[in-house]
Amino acid sequence: MSEFHGIIPPLLTPRTESGELDRESTSALVDHLVDGGVHNIFVLGSSGEVPYLTASERDQVLETALEAADGRVPILVGISEQTTGRVLDEAKRLLSIGGDAAVVTTPFYALSDAAEIEQHFRTVAERLDVPVFAYDVPVRTHSKLPHDVTVRLAREDVLAGVKDSSADDVSFRRLLIETKDLPDFAVFTGHEVVADGALLGGAAGIVPGLGNVDPAGYVRLFDAARAGDWNAVAAEQDRLARLFQITAAPTPGRVSPGAAGLGAFKTALALMGVIASNRMAEPMLALDAEETNRVREVISAEGLL
Repeated sequence: MSEFHGIIPPLLTPRTESGELDRESTSALVDHLVDGGVHNIFVLGSSGEVPYLTASERDQVLETALEAADGRVPILVGISEQTTGRVLDEAKRLLSIGGDAAVVTTPFYALSDAAEIEQHFRTVAERLDVPVFAYDVPVRTHSKLPHDVTVRLAREDVLAGVKDSSADDVSFRRLLIETKDLPDFAVFTGHEVVADGALLGGAAGIVPGLGNVDPAGYVRLFDAARAGDWNAVAAEQDRLARLFQITAAPTPGRVSPGAAGLGAFKTALALMGVIASNRMAEPMLALDAEETNRVREVISAEGLL
């Protein structure tokens, strides 16, 4: 199995109460993930609030994560920019700091077609010295990674794999079927609550935001799947689905959809003593006391407090 597999949490970006990057909490969070048994860590993904980070902050987050990981697990680095040239500039800067693979979205803001998306990944993969994973996240980019393009790039060894956050389960299953004969091509799901189905279908791993909160639970799920114990897989997935209800804690309409989910994860980690604050990047709002109490009830019920 490739070194890029298993449970790969997309690292959150802790901040202090005053809004600065919290490097101490970031290090503690990396330790929490590694101690939980994760196989890789994805730095500067959507769960890391990457659109809100300045270039300097992105550098600091990656530096801190690499120092904290200290070679214990491979680090995948998110390279999120609008177009090919900007991706290459971002990759040059970030990968000079370190990292074992790049995770690159389709172009966004630009109105690209399938041919341009394909050329985008071909150019990026040719120019980078690390494996390149496509990040299929149309809710962010407003462009679905075309299925035929993905399969072609997989078969030509352009892409090392795909991190699928499209919520298109039919497309995801087709991709698994049509690349199952490619042992070096890894397909990851970003789903938190149907990861068991993805693994049953042959996914190489899971990239769950909730994995920041309960990495050990996802590792148990993955290990049970590797062992073929699907009853244990289903039981663990059911528990994680209940835990995911922390994302329903925010009062509807008080915070944005993005701040609700990530804010719930940060609030849980703050309650668990892993990070110091549930502060969000501006202009997102943090969960308030009432919402925090709802998160506390859920994580307590699932044995995390």
